[in-house]
Amino acid sequence: MRTEVLRDIKKTEEEYRTMIQAAQDERKHRRSQAELEADNLVTKAQGNAEEYKKLKLEEARRQAASRHAEIIKEGESKAAALKQKGAQRLSQAVQLLVVRFKEQLHVNA
Repeated sequence: MRTEVLRDIKKTEEEYRTMIQAAQDERKHRRSQAELEADNLVTKAQGNAEEYKKLKLEEARRQAASRHAEIIKEGESKAAALKQKGAQRLSQAVQLLVVRFKEQLHVNA
């Protein structure tokens, strides 16, 4: 009877060892799966962040190009207006210059 109890105890201990080993193996397996999933998520997030960065840079470039075009158009418009205004007063400016030149001639003569 005593030997049977000892055998049962050894058998139970062996079963517990087996269960503990299986649980440890399962824990290792789940941990490695979790690490792999975390690595995949990090990689995916980095890819998404890079894509977002590219999109934002492209959007900023488009806005800068659009603003540049607006500034150029505005500058050309102002330049044309100044040319037109100058052309209208050109004859008056020439007449004033000639009058002042003649005055200087008469003063010096």
